[in-house]
Amino acid sequence: MSIIQASATVPHELTGKRLDQVLAQLFPSYSRSRLQAWLKLGQVKVDGQAKRSKDKVVGGEYIELEAEVVADTAWHPEEITLNILYEDDYLLVLNKPVGLVVHPGAGNQQGTLLNALLHHCPNLAELPRAGIVHRLDKETSGLMVVAKNLNSHHSLVEQLQSRSVSREYEAIAVGVMTAGFTVDLPIGRHPSQRTKMAVLEEGGKEAITHVRVMERYRGHSRLCIKLETGRTHQIRVHLSYRNYPLLGDSVYGRRLMIPKGSSPEFAEALRNFKHQALHARRLSLIHPNSGEQMSWEAEIPEDMKHIIELLKQDAKANPL
Repeated sequence: MSIIQASATVPHELTGKRLDQVLAQLFPSYSRSRLQAWLKLGQVKVDGQAKRSKDKVVGGEYIELEAEVVADTAWHPEEITLNILYEDDYLLVLNKPVGLVVHPGAGNQQGTLLNALLHHCPNLAELPRAGIVHRLDKETSGLMVVAKNLNSHHSLVEQLQSRSVSREYEAIAVGVMTAGFTVDLPIGRHPSQRTKMAVLEEGGKEAITHVRVMERYRGHSRLCIKLETGRTHQIRVHLSYRNYPLLGDSVYGRRLMIPKGSSPEFAEALRNFKHQALHARRLSLIHPNSGEQMSWEAEIPEDMKHIIELLKQDAKANPL
């Protein structure tokens, strides 16, 4: 049985919130049910005292967490094929396919990456979210790192928070960019559409996205994107805000535009591209045990390769 220790000071902007809500924000690596269980067991102290989930905070309190981590039995292992690029006793790096949900939730209780990880390595049941320290959207493919023990988990979370993990994406956006740019605009929950995120000047969390143009076509751009922060839907929201939504993005995209003079094959391929054209291509981090800088790369999926080839052919056949 492992012991986990963590601490944080309640920021004043959370004044008046319930303690369980505050804990979920301060310790996002742990599920709400696990945090509430630790509260009930007295393993969470607020200024040295045990509190209830419904107690309100005033801001400035010092929260200490010292808990025994036992296996989370809420989720069940499932035999699902994983494309693992690297694995040792401390972490594993995998290439997530399009269509695979990362974590169980409403409507996705089974068939997720978490279920697959529990089958591949049962000991991950003792870790927060089975060692998953960051996510990719269901319809986004690419590289993810998973911690295999508590020390690795702590190290990787710290690296993500300090922005020392390098994440580079490849994408296809609708529209022809003249040059790259940086978007530094806060992101939060959409005020009226709760399943979406949005740029929020007030109340949003810091979000920084760097965009570089790799290739330009007649009506699209191939992009290299680097993240400084990792907000939900960050790339999709920032690019849509700048009027360059991702090809195939049904949530933040716009009506499909097919350039005049497109071949039937190209037009059909654009119509049938049903997921956002976004792939986490490169990942670099410091190994939590050896301290070595490590990097991995995963090629874009075949459907993105195919659409890029058609974009090139279309541009060549229809020169400006």
